[in-house]
Amino acid sequence: MLTKAARDKMTADEIINCMKEGNRRFRQGYFLTHDPLAEQKATMGGQHPAAIILGCIDSRAPAEVIMDLGIGYAFNARVAGNVVNEDILGSMEFACKVAGSKVILVMGHTSCGAVKGAIDGVELGNLTGLLTKIRPAIEAVKFEGERSSKNAAFVDAVALKNVELTIA
Repeated sequence: MLTKAARDKMTADEIINCMKEGNRRFRQGYFLTHDPLAEQKATMGGQHPAAIILGCIDSRAPAEVIMDLGIGYAFNARVAGNVVNEDILGSMEFACKVAGSKVILVMGHTSCGAVKGAIDGVELGNLTGLLTKIRPAIEAVKFEGERSSKNAAFVDAVALKNVELTIA
């Protein structure tokens, strides 16, 4: 469990390195031993997450698993295509200004369905407006080759550009 005292001693670089190390463990197929029930019980009196992570809703990209984080280590905001809106910004403000998180991390991922939908110009109810927010990334990507949702390299280039534009 991450205590307030431990979080407050950490620098932003140390927090980022902790997440990178967790991701390295994930990619190598081993994890720290977490006791979710004990972590949940220990955080009942309050939470002191070190970071707020904005990620996609993709079921294959849960930030806590990908970065081997336990309960209470990070806030996690998820929305298709990891796009920012006023609700996400408000959540980030809460995480940093009220709860004391020191790092905002925007996490895209490969083979993003929202990015593919934006490339294809999908229109479907409320999804249409969400995908419109990814269009600037599509337009900004400098890419030699087929600019299609069937081209994995293009999709991943757009996903990366989407992250870059989000943090700009």
